[in-house]
Amino acid sequence: MSEAAPVLPTAAEPRLRIVIPLIVGCAFFMEGLDSTMIAVSIPAMADSLGESPLRLNLVITSYLLSLAVFIPVSGWIADRLGARRVFCAAVLIFAGGSALCGLATNLPMLIAMRIVQGFGGAMMTPVGRLILLRSFPRAGLVSAMNWMTIPAMIGPMVGPIVGGALTSYASWRWIFFLNIPIGLLGGVLAWWLFENFRAPAPARFDLTGFAVAGLGLFLLEFAIENLGRPIIAPAAGIAFFPLALALLIAYARHARLSPSPVLDLNLLKIKTFNIGTVTGGICRMGLDATPFLLPLLFQVGFGLSPVQAGLLSFSSTLGAMFVRTFSRLLLRYLGFRRTLVGGALLSGAVTASYALLDAGTPAWIIVVAVLLSGCIRSIQYLALNTISYADVPRAMLSRSTSVGGVVQQLARGFGVAIGAALLAMVAGSEPVTTEDFRIVFLLVALIPLFSAFGFLRLNSHDGAEVSGHRAPEPAAAKTG
Repeated sequence: MSEAAPVLPTAAEPRLRIVIPLIVGCAFFMEGLDSTMIAVSIPAMADSLGESPLRLNLVITSYLLSLAVFIPVSGWIADRLGARRVFCAAVLIFAGGSALCGLATNLPMLIAMRIVQGFGGAMMTPVGRLILLRSFPRAGLVSAMNWMTIPAMIGPMVGPIVGGALTSYASWRWIFFLNIPIGLLGGVLAWWLFENFRAPAPARFDLTGFAVAGLGLFLLEFAIENLGRPIIAPAAGIAFFPLALALLIAYARHARLSPSPVLDLNLLKIKTFNIGTVTGGICRMGLDATPFLLPLLFQVGFGLSPVQAGLLSFSSTLGAMFVRTFSRLLLRYLGFRRTLVGGALLSGAVTASYALLDAGTPAWIIVVAVLLSGCIRSIQYLALNTISYADVPRAMLSRSTSVGGVVQQLARGFGVAIGAALLAMVAGSEPVTTEDFRIVFLLVALIPLFSAFGFLRLNSHDGAEVSGHRAPEPAAAKTG
């Protein structure tokens, strides 16, 4: 039996079909901009605060650990207090935490405010996605996700350019102050235009599950981050993996017995959610490793400046904006199965093609390669974001965005950590060279290729209500 179609705000107000995804996308924009600006500003921050640049890794890690711990509770809080209230509060907390980061006078204060920022970010992006899912009919999700994807992809791409410029010509503190006007504008618009979706009878909070899952995710995220940005000895960091695994297994057993677990693993029984989230998470590792490795290749391998590297990387965003015009038609024509399998194969091929680049490669060839990568990543992200929620019942949407948010966060961390770890292993004790990057790109290209086997589990009809794809009927059905 199909669910009764609710009355949606976007049906009465056509302008909201673009405005709501763009406001939600601005939350992703702020988060992506913030994280990539900080990466290029660490040396200046360390010098200003009188700390070692290595210790400043804690500024990045503390934020990511805060995300890992608090994302699981985002769905429950939204059901309890209302999605609009939580989203607006989260945006303002993120912006307020940014302001206090910019005012920090020492490293402990900066880390504490990054944790506050992480709490805001943990609520902001999953609840933003929840609002999007509850504001649109399933048939309108592709268009909504399409509009949301643009600012979400622009943030990480312009971050290095903006961060480098602000740090060079103003102060590293402005990379945090920049979030204040964006957050205030986003919060006001969200309060004005969003509906305050909430569950009629929210379940009791799973405190035990939150403690076990939160600690397990904290240790897992810490272990992942320690691979790429060592905070403690690598051997000690690796020991956190089995500890995290044991806690997450304990949580899985707890979730089977709990009537309302903080992370509902029953959602993984929905085939499209399982494939979009779990298999999609594997694919995202390869996709998210590339934006980390490319600027390093341009700067360390080719000797370009951070601004030059940022400008070359930005062509990926231009590709993403270009394909937005026809990605809906592509999904309707191909369906999710062929789009995701083809996207995984093409992602692997383009990533492997970076192994052919060197310092003498003409700039236009690099731009074309990076632009093509942006096109493929944009379509792949769009397909993953929509197929994941294509068959989730509306009553379970808040829980699904929590689970999906956790997996995406871990996939992003694993992608960057795998890229950094492979580069360190290939280079060994010698300085990193272009040849090292070639080997790493070929290895990273295998990750999306591997995910293609998982996407083959989809059939041609999966997600058809969302994509509008109409697969041809089997010959037997036509003749019968």
